[in-house]
Amino acid sequence: MLYPIFNSVVNTIDTQLAKRGINTDVFKTWEDNKIHATGLEILVGLTQSSDFVHSLSINFDWDSFRETAVAKNLEGMHKHPLLKIKKLSDVDMLPTIDIEMTWLFNIETCQPQLPGKEGNYRIEQASKWMEAISSEINSLLKNENIITRWHIEIEGDENGKFLSAINLISYFQYELTEIENLNELQGHVSRQLQDLLLKGSRVISLCDNVLEETVAA
Repeated sequence: MLYPIFNSVVNTIDTQLAKRGINTDVFKTWEDNKIHATGLEILVGLTQSSDFVHSLSINFDWDSFRETAVAKNLEGMHKHPLLKIKKLSDVDMLPTIDIEMTWLFNIETCQPQLPGKEGNYRIEQASKWMEAISSEINSLLKNENIITRWHIEIEGDENGKFLSAINLISYFQYELTEIENLNELQGHVSRQLQDLLLKGSRVISLCDNVLEETVAA
């Protein structure tokens, strides 16, 4: 299925990342025709800028309904192939793009093994700094309509239980309304990407500060 509007979004993101000197470890699109969906996956390594967060993942989700909803509002899109499909063009929906941003933590630097310590001290300590980070993020993003949650995996060894995966996930949704042409869409995407990257950077700094106080102290 063709997604020329989303392809324009992808190209804009690629260009803006290059302008900011942001190198990506992963930058790839995917498409699933069974569910009429597509998306973009980005992974940025952070080992040179953070001791505790090793990478940032950003996923952009899109589908044929969103593509059609935006195409209805854009100049020069009357020949868009999806507008010819009645079950798509008849749907009245608010055009939005969903974004999942994930901060992936370095499990070793976040859970150092301490000489002479036994039991589940690593997971107990992790629960404390995770709670502190959650509190700080709730304050940081209090005016945003954003859902944030932790994803963790637990394992054990001879020294007790520890977290084998620590991911902080935020879900964003941006409206693509009042846009009349592709130039306006590209400008809108550029501004929203800048806002997204700024939030991502602030969260990384926040996490580093909390972890430096609770783990590296």
